[in-house]
Amino acid sequence: MALRGSSKHRPGFHALVLAIGFIVGGALQQGARILFPGGAAKQFLTAGVTASFGPLPVDLVLIKFSLGPVALDVSLLSLVGVLVAYLIARSLF
Repeated sequence: MALRGSSKHRPGFHALVLAIGFIVGGALQQGARILFPGGAAKQFLTAGVTASFGPLPVDLVLIKFSLGPVALDVSLLSLVGVLVAYLIARSLF
């Protein structure tokens, strides 16, 4: 029986589509922040929740560095970007 839908793709493919979707959604969000006039629609579409962690120090004896802080800003427009990326990937593959 042949595999159907998104189950035939590897997890890396799904992670790539998710990352592209968040990038497109972030671009939509920044565009809306610049172009929309002030008001309830602008505030609703551009408001987001930011999750962050870091900095994370890493000491490997020979080299010492710090990762972070890393933050993920999720808004309605970033979720729209993920949905658009998913629909495009689904239609292409």
